[in-house]
This record gives sequence, structure tokens and C-alpha cells, in this order.
Amino acid sequence: MSNLLTRLAQAAGYAPATKAAPTTVTFYGEGRPVWSAREPAAFAREGYARNAVAHRAVRLVAEAAASLPLTIDGAEDTHPVLALLARPNPREGGARFLEGIYGHLMVSGNVYIEAVSLDGIPRELFSLRPDRMRPLASPDGWVGAYEYTAGGRTIRYEQAGPLPPILHLAQFNPLDDHLGLSPMEAAAVSLDIHNAAGAWHKALLDNAARPSGALVFAPSSGAALSEAQFSRLKAELEANYQGAGNAGRPLLLDGGLDWRPLALSPKEMDFVEAKASAAREIALAFGVPPLLLGLPGDNTHANYAEANRAFYRQTIVPLVRRTADSIAAWLEPVFGAARLGPDLDAIEALASERESLWRRIGSADFLSVGEKREAVGYPAESPGPEG
Repeated sequence: MSNLLTRLAQAAGYAPATKAAPTTVTFYGEGRPVWSAREPAAFAREGYARNAVAHRAVRLVAEAAASLPLTIDGAEDTHPVLALLARPNPREGGARFLEGIYGHLMVSGNVYIEAVSLDGIPRELFSLRPDRMRPLASPDGWVGAYEYTAGGRTIRYEQAGPLPPILHLAQFNPLDDHLGLSPMEAAAVSLDIHNAAGAWHKALLDNAARPSGALVFAPSSGAALSEAQFSRLKAELEANYQGAGNAGRPLLLDGGLDWRPLALSPKEMDFVEAKASAAREIALAFGVPPLLLGLPGDNTHANYAEANRAFYRQTIVPLVRRTADSIAAWLEPVFGAARLGPDLDAIEALASERESLWRRIGSADFLSVGEKREAVGYPAESPGPEG
């Protein structure tokens, strides 16, 4: 890179010549967009680990969904399915376990739950990393086994028996028979734009927050800059005028050199609006109202309470119901049929809707007490007093 200025000058048609002519070296480049890889590890690294908007959206969905209590219609809290989900393994509680499940669904679009059984009864549940799991299709086209690789070892799980050892939860993907499509992948272009805008702003700060310019050499003696002079000039610029510590430092020029800044209008380089637009698209992909993430420029919902209610109705409740249905169907051969689902009465954001429903049902004189109880989701017969 020592002769960078020379190559730039030659590309611009200002190669060293014998006759006197102004030599202009412009620090400006144009390139093709570079997109991040489309695989789970890249989504976790570029999205969840590096992007504040995606990180907060994933946390918001996972924590809200995991905080919803799960119930089984007509069953007590001691039901074996509820007991297993409340303490799935010695290392995790129920909320932490479910938070990991929902987080993997948001980041990779796939979740793999391993059941560790003793005497045919599942005693522990573990959530496995999706980037380490590989589905193996059987001759009929469906997945017949899974291979999990970690620490240089590969474990094969045969999907046989009354209770298959692996439950695979996947988001809807119209282009793949086995793997799900995550919101992170749908928002990948917006993630790249948002990350690139942040990197651009950081680079501007590192370079005194000024656009690049051009060094113009107009010799009076008829000689052009030599390669050694180009190299020395480049080294001096990098050592003395780049970085936050050199912000605002005056540029000392000699030998016919002139600095001409190249500024672009705010409209041409409106990175702030591009970054804000990309952030809203990321929130849209995850089903999180931008208002809940503190993003500017979104007036879809009138207030925070309305946005929170829409968040639970349109994102959290459907996600928890799909997950609970899959887990109940997976464990049904051992524990029997169970209608597992979220307890909507525990959602504070939906309290106004619940109050409105109760008021309408309560004023319906043509319904009996038992019918009113069934209409709001309770058994027709109220439990009698204990003892």
C-alpha cells in the first residue's frame, strides 16, 4: 500500500510526466455492497451480537413469551407436563429454558429440544444449538434422524419409538422442507444497512468527522511528485491527521500542494434517515412495534399501551400457542392428550380487553351463569368450597 497515491494518480490519468501539470489525488471510492452470510451463526453474530435493534427485539419477544404462564385445560398445576416445563433440567428453570427456545426461533428460525428419558418417561429437557444440528432425511423425504456436533464429537438421534428424542420447532419457510425461516433472515438486508451505517459513522469520527478531499499538486518547476514523495506524504497523513486525537489539527502543506475538501450534501448522504428506516424494518420483521423499541418516526399506534397490546395479540400469543401445541403433541404418547396453552388472564397488557369481555358477558341476561363462565374460558361449574 506504500504506492497507493501513485496508483490512484495513474488511474486518474495523472502519471508523473516531464511537463508541468496539476496532479490531483482524490480519496473517494465506490464499491459493491457486501452482505453478511445467510446462516445461523452469522445471524447470531451480525444480528443479535452486533445490532442493538435486533438484540432488543429478540430479547423483548423471548422474555415476554417466556414470562407467560402455561396452563392445561381441566388439569391442576401438578400435571407432569407442567412440572417438566417448570423444571426442565438441573441447570435451567422453566422461564430460562423457554426464553432460549423463543430466542433461537427468532435468530435461526429453528429449535431442537432433546428429551432425556428414564424408563420411557422424559425426565429432562434440553434446548440444543441450531447451528450444531443437522437434519438427515430418510428415503421417504421426511427427517429420520438428527446429528449434533459439539467438541469434535457427533451424536446421532434416531427419530424412532413412541417419543422421538428430538422435537424440532421451525418457523414457516416456503423454500425449505425441513428448516425454518427466521425473522433475522428476513431482516438481513436491513441489518446490513443498519450495521454499515453505524460503521460509517464510526469511521467519520475516527477521521475527524469530515469527508475525504483531494490533494492537488501544481508544480512550478515542471516536475511531478516522485514515488518516494507520494509514500512520505501518505505516511504523514495517516500518522498525523487520522483518528480522534488528531481531530481539528491544521494541515501543513508545502511544495505546491493544495487541499481541496470534497463535501457531499446531507441529502446525498442521509445516513441518519437510512439507519432509522432500516431499524423500523428490523422491528417489523420481528413483529415488535417500533414504539416499544424507542424508534423515531413511527406513528402506527397512538400510545405505548396500544402498541403493547398489539405486540401481545399479534406476536407473543400466537408464538406461545404454536410452541405449546407442538410440545404437548410431542409429549402426548407418554403423558396423554393435554391442551397446553398460555394463560391469557395473566397478560396485563390485555386487561382492558378482558374487562370489556366480562362486562359484555355479564350484561347478557339471556345466558345462564354456567354459559357465562364458559364464554369467558372457565368451567361451567364453579369448584365448591374445600373440605
